[in-house]
Amino acid sequence: MQRRSFLGLGLGAAAGAVGLKNSLLAAPGAAPIIQAAGRAKQVLIVMEQGGVSHMDTWDPKPEAPVEQRSPYRNVDTNVPGIQFTELCAKTARHADKLAVVRSMTHNISGHPEGTAYVLQGVKPGGLLAMPDLGTAASQLMGSQCRYLPPYVMIPGNGEQSYNATPGFLSPGLKAFKTGGRDLSDPNWRVNDLALLGGVDVRRFQDRRDLLSNLDIGITKLQPGAGAVAMGNYFDQAFHMLDNPQTRAAFDLQREPLALREAYGMGHRGQSYLLGRKMIEAGVRYVVLDVREPETKLTPGGFNMNWDHHDMIYTNGSCGTVRDKAGGEGRYGISHWVMMGSTDQAFAALLDDLSQRGLLAETLVCFVTEFGRTPKLNKFQGRDHWPYAYSIMFAGAGVRGGQIIGRTDKEGGYVQDEAFTPDDFAATVYDFLGIPLEQPIYTRENRPVFLSPEGRVITRLT
Repeated sequence: MQRRSFLGLGLGAAAGAVGLKNSLLAAPGAAPIIQAAGRAKQVLIVMEQGGVSHMDTWDPKPEAPVEQRSPYRNVDTNVPGIQFTELCAKTARHADKLAVVRSMTHNISGHPEGTAYVLQGVKPGGLLAMPDLGTAASQLMGSQCRYLPPYVMIPGNGEQSYNATPGFLSPGLKAFKTGGRDLSDPNWRVNDLALLGGVDVRRFQDRRDLLSNLDIGITKLQPGAGAVAMGNYFDQAFHMLDNPQTRAAFDLQREPLALREAYGMGHRGQSYLLGRKMIEAGVRYVVLDVREPETKLTPGGFNMNWDHHDMIYTNGSCGTVRDKAGGEGRYGISHWVMMGSTDQAFAALLDDLSQRGLLAETLVCFVTEFGRTPKLNKFQGRDHWPYAYSIMFAGAGVRGGQIIGRTDKEGGYVQDEAFTPDDFAATVYDFLGIPLEQPIYTRENRPVFLSPEGRVITRLT
């Protein structure tokens, strides 16, 4: 009989949700825990999946042919000489905090592979399954917070979120996914963060003490990393279940209404706010993987990512029937559930982190897996385009108020300073103080370099 069955710990589904599958640390000795000397203590990734159109947002192209040009006017930012489109007017007020890399490029045009490329920072398809950047950071750096996992994905149920993986590292270090169709729902909660009925705190503590006594015998009978890892897994579950700070960290209702409204009261705004709460609690690596849900205000909006193959400039639904280019289920890029909510939430996030003093030690990255074609297709949409797109960095010593790289006048190809997702990964690791020249090891003691093809984007600092 297994320990958990014997003791009846009352962990319920939490043993799977926050125990063996989502522990704080791998077994001591599995890999060295580095003493980070980097600029960033934490990382917050805003991953807007589907392929955000760069020429309609961060890389406007007023000289493109009229029939292919974005219809949205350019607006000045708070940095002279830098412009975004009017869809990004709120973020434009924070351009002094942002370094916009307009010269991202690669050759992977599929969503699953492109998303994996962003999450792992290594081109997919290799012989070895590489870990997410968040998993690697958790392995090498541990966490500042004992009552939350070191790698959290919010909500972690987007179309390509299944591409998040621990790779060859411990499954206990994979992303903890909060779940939740709509975080704006007042009744939203992370499941399994409470004791089962009939098990009060005193009884739970008694069982924990009994388990500790049994652990002494198990460790003696089965010494080594495996036994210690099992102890770490249960320790993490205990911390999450009996610490009221855990539930408080996930409780959006504790935030002032004015602040919640500043982020936007929809799913995206509240997800971004939860990301800030995770950073404030000390979570090492946070990924926001957000799509607004279909509501009575957005009929037919059942897949609202950025894959705008059809009718990208419509003010409403792009359609609900797959009779065009495959862009059904979403709304036009200018609609509130698309760039409207994104612009508001991202601007509020930058402002909130800055006011709380968290931006100085948190690397914030706004990423997508690729851009959109410089030419409109016959369905008045833009298709997948990995050859040129934009991402953004802020915080942790990033020198804001600058544009890095350049695309041609139509936004089709990179002209200067081309960078890839490998370079993005190398840059994140560098900010965390993780040495790229030092390998980590598989269970078979095989040395592996985390970003073998990546080069740090040095202009950020």
